[in-house]
Amino acid sequence: MYLLIKPLVNTALIFSNGIWRIAHLAAFLPEYHLQKARASAPDDAVVIGWGLRPSTQKARAYAKRHGLPYIALEDGFLRSLGLGVAGWPPFALVHDDLGIYYDTTRPSRLEQLILAADKMPSEQLAEAERAMALIVADKLSKYNHAPDNSYRPSEAGKDIVLVVDQTFGDMAVQYGGADAASFETMFQTALAENPNAEIWVKTHPDVLSGKKRGYLTRLSSQAENLRLLAEDINPISLLQQVSKVYCVTSQMGFEALMCGKPVTTFGLPWYAGWGVSDDRHPQAADWHKQGRRAPRTLPQLFAAAYLQYSRYINPNTGEPGTVFDVIDYLAAARRLNEKLRGDLYCVGMSLWKRAVMRPFFNVPSCRLHFVSSLKKLQSARLPKNARLLVWSRGNDALIDFAHRQKLPLLRMEDGFIRSVGLGSNLVPPLSLVVDDMGIYFNAQTPSRLEHILQHHHFTAQDLRTASALQTALTEAAITKYNVGGNSLSLPDTDQKILLVPGQVEDDASIRYGSPKINKNLDLLKKVRTLNPDAYIVYKPHPDVVSGNRTGHIPAAQSRQFADQVASECDILTCLQQADEVHTMTSLTGFEALLRGKHVHCYGQPFYAGWGLTHDYLPHPRRTRRLSLQELIAGTLIYYPSYIHPDTRRMVDAASAITILKQQKKMLKNNNPLHRSWLSKQTGKIKQLYLSFKQS
Repeated sequence: MYLLIKPLVNTALIFSNGIWRIAHLAAFLPEYHLQKARASAPDDAVVIGWGLRPSTQKARAYAKRHGLPYIALEDGFLRSLGLGVAGWPPFALVHDDLGIYYDTTRPSRLEQLILAADKMPSEQLAEAERAMALIVADKLSKYNHAPDNSYRPSEAGKDIVLVVDQTFGDMAVQYGGADAASFETMFQTALAENPNAEIWVKTHPDVLSGKKRGYLTRLSSQAENLRLLAEDINPISLLQQVSKVYCVTSQMGFEALMCGKPVTTFGLPWYAGWGVSDDRHPQAADWHKQGRRAPRTLPQLFAAAYLQYSRYINPNTGEPGTVFDVIDYLAAARRLNEKLRGDLYCVGMSLWKRAVMRPFFNVPSCRLHFVSSLKKLQSARLPKNARLLVWSRGNDALIDFAHRQKLPLLRMEDGFIRSVGLGSNLVPPLSLVVDDMGIYFNAQTPSRLEHILQHHHFTAQDLRTASALQTALTEAAITKYNVGGNSLSLPDTDQKILLVPGQVEDDASIRYGSPKINKNLDLLKKVRTLNPDAYIVYKPHPDVVSGNRTGHIPAAQSRQFADQVASECDILTCLQQADEVHTMTSLTGFEALLRGKHVHCYGQPFYAGWGLTHDYLPHPRRTRRLSLQELIAGTLIYYPSYIHPDTRRMVDAASAITILKQQKKMLKNNNPLHRSWLSKQTGKIKQLYLSFKQS
């Protein structure tokens, strides 16, 4: 975010097809005109290659032969959710016109930035402190697919010393002044200096499986009071458990410093020699004599490496971004990955819903299985971590099977910022909620949303984001479905105007969230009884108007209790002219809160019971008083996930709103309620085709 990018002046020649395939490459390198290498090159050209890989020899030779600068790219320190070899695109790259950070045999651009870090402005150092705190709090690393550490010391209160192995032939070892002897020295030193501690050796999972070699596997097997950790483990969660860290050149050493742990190095990693670590390599002292090192603070090192040296894209947009864009995105993606970790089995799902839901479960640690029937599921051998994934409430047979087999349940449902068009017309959703405790519309049992609203600590940044979302939703006139016209003529009256939104009467939110009043007509009668002098506008549900669902009130009855029926008008136009909203459990109540309206709840929707609504039923589990921004943050930031309809990748709520704005603009003159049967079926077929094509 602090890198000064020059205007487009240079042509960048790229030999590597792998580099060409990097998603959003132009956004990472905006100062270059990118083109594939050719026999002749402009005088102002540069040659771009990937680090020090042997595959860059052709590019380096070309650059030398033509007297052109060579630029080395590498993955950044906050790369992605999953591994690059598994196809997960990078969100961070480093760009080095002098060397590359892990090659400490010669200067690099990172080294020069750190040397100049004593002149950094205080604002930049404050940003570094904030970013470090977020990275540690959210447990972020280069890759972010691994589960939290589950190991504990064999004896309570015993010190744990972490020794970090690396894979044999790691380029960071080769170019970091180290070899196999460095690892042997590190290991023996850790044993000698910590005789009463438990020694944990973190090695790569591929080492014990035989796919790769490590440096410490043989040595560590000879020691007592030692534990080998070869599983994938989230690095920060592991570092937070230990008291001291020994490493050679691993990036985990710098992450340990961010966690406040003392670090001893035996190679020459980029962060060694600056006074923040205990450096045992003999050349570390020589760096000071050569002018290549000087005392620097941890925030200065972080600012140079993560803010200046690294380049970022905003993962939501694919445009140039900041470290905070990547931190926010990876934190949300990691939460989703942990929630969906394991084998999820989904029974009897239609082809349409399979295609729609797949991208919402596209995280590294989730294995999604579709089973055609309960009978086939009953005959399958399920792994220990299996869970059953059901739509909405799920059918009784599935729920009974899950209870008998002690199979944990996940429930999914459309999110609150859904689409332009109705779900019953097979318009795919932009958002989905997946709940591991219940489901938000079932007030009979706790849900993950209720847990978030009751217990989550919302940060100042959460509240700022929530305010921005509220503004974006209200200014763009966004609701869940975004259908209907915008014509509503009300008389000039001094009466209080009450909006009563109709609902689908067999909807689960009514069955499980409104025990006293569960019919649209009964709601209208109750509102009229309590408000005899008010002007009541009844707005039927779009799915009911379209003929897809139940809940119709005959005209004669609706006129008896409502002053006006707004069948064809969109809900926002109704909201704008209403003083109050009276509802059973409709999402319109939440949308009314966003727009500063008074809301009366006759059922128990997710937004009731927090001190923001007038409630006619008790909410004994909901004891916390929330601000509107806290309600928005829990409901729109932490509970749902969002998918871009084109990239099929996760995005944030703000991006979903932007997408809906674009879709609304495209469909401005097309009212989905006014469609013939044939038009509806054609639209459904088109949506199915697009979903399967993109899945």
